[in-house]
Amino acid sequence: MEEIIKRIEKSIEEVRPFLQADGGDISLVEVTPDFIVRVKLLGACGSCPFSVQTLKLGVEDKLKKDVPEVKEVVSV
Repeated sequence: MEEIIKRIEKSIEEVRPFLQADGGDISLVEVTPDFIVRVKLLGACGSCPFSVQTLKLGVEDKLKKDVPEVKEVVSV
């Protein structure tokens, strides 16, 4: 599990500059035993009406591509 978390963190670091360019950010909260990734969208991303699309079409797609074990990414 530790190796998977490291790969998830690396993937999040790669997507972070795109979020920061729009005044937002992301932090990893936890990875559940069934590989649900819980993240917190911060700054402008936390209140943006498009945050669900950003999460699903941006972050989740990237994480699933980089870490196939990931089942879903959810915002908490």
